[in-house]
Amino acid sequence: MTIQVEHEIHNRRKGRNYGVGLLLAGFIVIIFGLTVVKVLQLGEVAQFEKFDHVARPQIIPGVGASE
Repeated sequence: MTIQVEHEIHNRRKGRNYGVGLLLAGFIVIIFGLTVVKVLQLGEVAQFEKFDHVARPQIIPGVGASE
């Protein structure tokens, strides 16, 4: 049988740790929500692929499709 004495400092640290954990979880939820909203507003997958700031002729209809 071990004796476990919890000091007041442990309780305060535990409370702070829960607070920091909740803040981190809230930040993750906000970032995930913004990502979901942005992807849903794009509509078409082709628009999503075009938004990478790189010119790719293979995704533009009629350009480079022949041959």
